[in-house]
Amino acid sequence: MTRKPPREPLIAIIGATGTGKSQLAVELAKRYNGEVINGDAMQLYAGLPIITNKITVEEQQGVPHHLLGCIGLEEPTWVVGTFVKKAVQIIEEIRARGRLPILVGGTHYYTQSLLFKENLAETHAESGDEVAEKEAEPSDTAYPLLEQSTEVLLAELQKVDPVMAERWHPNDRRKIRRSLEIYLKTGRKASEFYAEQQQRKTAESAYLDVKENQGGMRFPTLLFWVHAEQDTLRERLDNRVDKMLDAGLLDEVRMLNAYADTDAAAGRPVDDSRGIWVSIGYKQFKDYAYALQAGSTSEKELQRLKTQALGATKAATRQYAKRQLRWIQIKLFDSLPSREKLYLLDGSDVAAFDVNVIEPAVSLTSAFLKAEPMPEPSSLSQVAADMLQVKRGVEASEDWTKQHCEACDVTCVIEDQWRKHVGSKAHKRAISKRRQRENEALTYPTAVGRLKDE
Repeated sequence: MTRKPPREPLIAIIGATGTGKSQLAVELAKRYNGEVINGDAMQLYAGLPIITNKITVEEQQGVPHHLLGCIGLEEPTWVVGTFVKKAVQIIEEIRARGRLPILVGGTHYYTQSLLFKENLAETHAESGDEVAEKEAEPSDTAYPLLEQSTEVLLAELQKVDPVMAERWHPNDRRKIRRSLEIYLKTGRKASEFYAEQQQRKTAESAYLDVKENQGGMRFPTLLFWVHAEQDTLRERLDNRVDKMLDAGLLDEVRMLNAYADTDAAAGRPVDDSRGIWVSIGYKQFKDYAYALQAGSTSEKELQRLKTQALGATKAATRQYAKRQLRWIQIKLFDSLPSREKLYLLDGSDVAAFDVNVIEPAVSLTSAFLKAEPMPEPSSLSQVAADMLQVKRGVEASEDWTKQHCEACDVTCVIEDQWRKHVGSKAHKRAISKRRQRENEALTYPTAVGRLKDE
């Protein structure tokens, strides 16, 4: 059967920060008459090009970019529903001009909700990455219960939705709180929403040949995952933070501090747990900037604050990249009805970026738009073959239950985590010490009992 070119195609580019997603988007847009849509929560904010790592005008190379710098500092980060609505509108406008929409950005929570027609994240988001995670938390005060301790929240969730209570780690306050909020606001269990979503996915997977093999996706989409080897990316991200500091990061931090001070003086203190105020770079350098402004801090203390802020920013950036990778591997990867249009491109070698990333992406985009045969995603490279193996997340697992290690006092909610834990040196040492104590108790029961009493 002859395949027809997709009627409303979308190119989506995902990957950790610092892997070259924006560069690839521009190159594809230049070749295929495209326009780029930002999918990064922090880059929605106007100004602050350094803190938010916006693509520069020069780097855009004349390609139209949308949803960059479109909201003010006083505004909260868009909830996912707002982003989806705005992005769909822009996609329609781009298509009306006869051009190709290309979505790129690191807030994969946004990306996933845009790609799928029916997604739990659109109305009852339980998870997310980076700032989007924080913005998904309940913001109203209609339910005082949600402000109680994590222990209290878990106890309440066990009463109303024991399935979800068993699913989450007992210290994962955000997910526990979100599941409880779903019940309080809708009167239905979050586990019921998940079960319905899983049923929809199962039904959709049985009809992958219908509607251009689109499954449950909003548009026929070609997904590019720009990946970089961990050690290489770590060095790249550390260097980027150094360059941010040299480029004027502190000026943007001072500007945000002044904005916050002005609002506080006017009786409108900013909520520093949300929006631009949780951006990586600002919260780490805030105290150092204030110390510089005060002019009374010793040089030794200033140097300590600067070193501390620099190290914290680098660590936070690396952690963010890990969260992005985890979201792809567990959340997004597991939601795709078919993985035949998800291609991993190895961007580890910057010098070979054109050969390893841009050239194959250009070729694949051409085949996708013309409905020509496309290679198996795992055939592109050994890295692709390794990374594109099925990794079932906790939401998809039907035969895995939460496990608790008494020896280490560690709880695991994902099977892979449990396997890694029981195979770790720390676990083996704990087991060895526990057996040693048990043997001593058997050999010297009276002495051990006396020591316990003491």
